[in-house]
Amino acid sequence: MTESWSGAGLPPTAAARVAEGRASGTWSSALSTGEFAAIRSVGFEPVGQVMGSAVYHVGRSGQYWGYHSCLYAGAGRLGGGYGTAGIALSGNGAPSAGLVQVMDSARRTALGRMTTECAALGGDGVVAAQLTMAPFPAAPNCLEFKVIGTAVRAIGPVRPRRPFTSHLDGQGFAKLITSGWVPVDLLVGMSIGVRHDDYLTRRQNFSWSNQEIDGWTALIHHVRADARAQLHHQGVRHGGDGVILADSDLRVWEEPCIRSSQNNEQTDHIAESTLVGTAIARFATRPAEPRTLTVMPLSGGDRLRRRLAQAARR
Repeated sequence: MTESWSGAGLPPTAAARVAEGRASGTWSSALSTGEFAAIRSVGFEPVGQVMGSAVYHVGRSGQYWGYHSCLYAGAGRLGGGYGTAGIALSGNGAPSAGLVQVMDSARRTALGRMTTECAALGGDGVVAAQLTMAPFPAAPNCLEFKVIGTAVRAIGPVRPRRPFTSHLDGQGFAKLITSGWVPVDLLVGMSIGVRHDDYLTRRQNFSWSNQEIDGWTALIHHVRADARAQLHHQGVRHGGDGVILADSDLRVWEEPCIRSSQNNEQTDHIAESTLVGTAIARFATRPAEPRTLTVMPLSGGDRLRRRLAQAARR
């Protein structure tokens, strides 16, 4: 009999796993030997593998019905109108903004559960966190968001106020700490844009000459720029001084225009841009020590010996 769970705190299975790990004193991780050694070299130790997941229902008929509206007023006219179609962008409050909010909420839920598990193990943060989104088996209208990583704890007395999350592997985390920076949070910037295939776009697409399709260029440009802006705003809100990018993805597909009449077969193009990165913050601001210059005399060493002797007498 499985124990019921309200959704707050740790799931019963995760709580049992944490309790068993704390009682036995044995930790698990997905770290390589090199990653383990790198983390130890900067004063951290692994305390266990942690995970957070969430399955969300996304109401849709076909491909997220209702979220992907081009908002083009000329779509209802025969031929799609001869005006230039704009771009319905999620960052500007288009209907796709609701879908982006659902995705963001699901990711934050999964990350929050992983962070809760990290804190229960006594960890100070999570490294090598991998975030995935996939359809839930046997439920095409549901998506599973999962994030898994290794919780680590500072060996010394200095502890962060709250657990950090980062995509950086063990070596990357060690290099970041050594250079005077710390990870803050794993971030996801996402944008969805919809553009109606207007008359000019269709004419350029079916032309025999080689030419740029201006409307599609504008679509992917605006979607990528909006995703970057969302990632930047998240980094600022989380107190980061910068963001290290982990991954970027762009999906583009075509769908029947839901604003056009059913008998004119007009289409829209939809672009979805996703950026994953880690916000980082500086914790040490000291001037870099001057580097010594190695001098190799090309012929004879008398001049170098005299200069060294003069320096020793000072």
